[in-house]
Amino acid sequence: MMMSLDDKGSVQIQTKVLPQDSWTQVSCPCCVSKQVESLVLIQLSDNVQPVTKRWLISLIEASKRHGGAALLAHPGEDECGDVIVVSAPRCTLLRATEDLGLCKKYRNKEMASFSYHDRDNFTNVDDMQEFLTLAERQYIVKNELDSLQAQKKQRIPGVPEAPGVLEAWENICQKLVRAGVIKDIFPLHDQQRLNDVCRRWYSKKQIWRQPLDAIQSYFGGTMAFYFSFLQFYTWALVPPAFLGLVLTFLLPGGGGVVKEQAVEGVMEEEDYGPSVSGHMVQAVFSMLWSTLFIEFWKRRSSSLSHRWGTRHLTERFAEPRPGFQGTLGLNPVTGRLEPLFPEWQRQLRVGLVSLPLVGLFLGLVVLGMTGFYHGEALVQGFHQDSGSLFSGALLYLPSMAHTVYTNILKNVYHAVAMQLTKWENHREESSFQNHHITKVLLFTFFNNFAVLFHIAFYKQDLPLLRKKLASLLILNQLVNQCTEVVVPFIVDRFLSAAHKKEQEDNLEMDKLRAQRSLPPFPGLFAEYIELLLQFGYLSLFSCVYPLTAVLLLLNNITEIRGDAYKFCKLFRKPFSAPVSNMGVWQTAFEVLGFVSVMSNCWLLLLSPRVQEFCLEGGISGKNIILFAILVEHVLILVKMILAFMIPDEPDWVRIKREQIEFNSMQALGQQKL
Repeated sequence: MMMSLDDKGSVQIQTKVLPQDSWTQVSCPCCVSKQVESLVLIQLSDNVQPVTKRWLISLIEASKRHGGAALLAHPGEDECGDVIVVSAPRCTLLRATEDLGLCKKYRNKEMASFSYHDRDNFTNVDDMQEFLTLAERQYIVKNELDSLQAQKKQRIPGVPEAPGVLEAWENICQKLVRAGVIKDIFPLHDQQRLNDVCRRWYSKKQIWRQPLDAIQSYFGGTMAFYFSFLQFYTWALVPPAFLGLVLTFLLPGGGGVVKEQAVEGVMEEEDYGPSVSGHMVQAVFSMLWSTLFIEFWKRRSSSLSHRWGTRHLTERFAEPRPGFQGTLGLNPVTGRLEPLFPEWQRQLRVGLVSLPLVGLFLGLVVLGMTGFYHGEALVQGFHQDSGSLFSGALLYLPSMAHTVYTNILKNVYHAVAMQLTKWENHREESSFQNHHITKVLLFTFFNNFAVLFHIAFYKQDLPLLRKKLASLLILNQLVNQCTEVVVPFIVDRFLSAAHKKEQEDNLEMDKLRAQRSLPPFPGLFAEYIELLLQFGYLSLFSCVYPLTAVLLLLNNITEIRGDAYKFCKLFRKPFSAPVSNMGVWQTAFEVLGFVSVMSNCWLLLLSPRVQEFCLEGGISGKNIILFAILVEHVLILVKMILAFMIPDEPDWVRIKREQIEFNSMQALGQQKL
């Protein structure tokens, strides 16, 4: 490892190839005399015993048939230190590549599912830094560490008896975390590569293009798919933004201007929303735009997953995720000895416990909203009767109480959602993440959009909806820019200066401490939630406020560069499993696109101008509702036809996919012969 400070005082940390003789000597002929790269750091507790550290290193180095991880371990500065640096030999990396189902370039330059037995026919197979990305190599190391299981009941050397007993087939890393031996495990930065990514990513003045391949190689597919989606979504905002400007400033009555008229000596306020034609154009356009956006993103996503070799992942055949529990037995598919848990039991847990509890919390959201409106009516009535300074101050009490209530409910729900997902006992990590995200997503969606739907369809107050949406958009964008860009930048540049100077003066400081002191990567959940809320505001309600897309476009232009700076400079490097798409987030955007059809149809029906137009034409209220239902069904049909007509993957990707499947079948047949 190497740590230095640049001319601006920023801590520069990089991985360095440690001396070859300080690493474990492997017996595999294909791995001898190869350069060893530091990939992952295991941070131990400060009071860990040397005997415990030696035992863990020997376990990491042991072969898999002896219950080890078949990795390479380095004790750091000395055996008494609190770190272990881990790498992986070539054979372990290659076998894991096949287990994960990654595709790599074959000798004919086409992508093919990697096979360890056919490894010599793949390009760059002798150079692991070219054959696998840094993110893939680091994830493989983490995956092998997570797969460590005790072969029999045993004691952990140097750990007190109570927490230091390993049961047979218990996950070793999880046990060591609970016992206080391991504090953290994280991948190491390669400063030279990171600087190159930063220079190509956000240091240039270009706004739109991003080095997606470099992001995928360094940070992994999870982050690469997020930034690819953010870029695709930002480009897709240009047409609705242009339409919103036209409807607002060029069409009569399209600007939402408030006009005061004198009627019988009384000033009457009239809210001019979009005209009938503008309202209809915006509603139909929002439905079509959301459909086309999702369908073309699917095509873009499939192209990227093929290019990055993650189109044919085989997670369901991999080792169970850490934390998965069950009765020890033979996996009927793989034939491996592992914990087994019946699928029907998991479904019962989801259906009989998880779903009712999620529904309970959604009901508590409605209860809080009802209490807010009831309390607001009470204090307004009291203020009208009293008119005192005290009663005026009480007007803010319902909002403050509702804010405190929703925040407490959100924190409690997040904890409950995590425990429920753990209790459901999902075998694959992706299944665990999808179920957890879905739970939190339902609550977040309900919590953010319930008020807007209440104003739109219960109060039927479109002017209030327009004002509420505008205030939400403007306030949220300002808060996001401050919290995600301005505040981190100030903290990194100014408030941390004294700490960095202290590091510079302390020449004996551990060379790894600066990287270990960085906060853990918070994940992309908050970023996807922000984009999903944006998409909801735009697709569900933009017909009442056409400038929605304009505000979102301006925000996202800075969001791309702000997120890039934040993830490169302010957090530890995250582990990233190979992924073929955005997972459950893509489904969430599709659901919102479907709901947008119904929302826009009924908002169009509730428009005072549309109702006035229908009444002038002699159309009864019942016929208006029937007409709205007919239009809704027609638009849903159009949406389904569009989704059917646009393939989820381009023809060239489909052909490549089928070629890979065909070649894999042929290779399997040759192996049997």
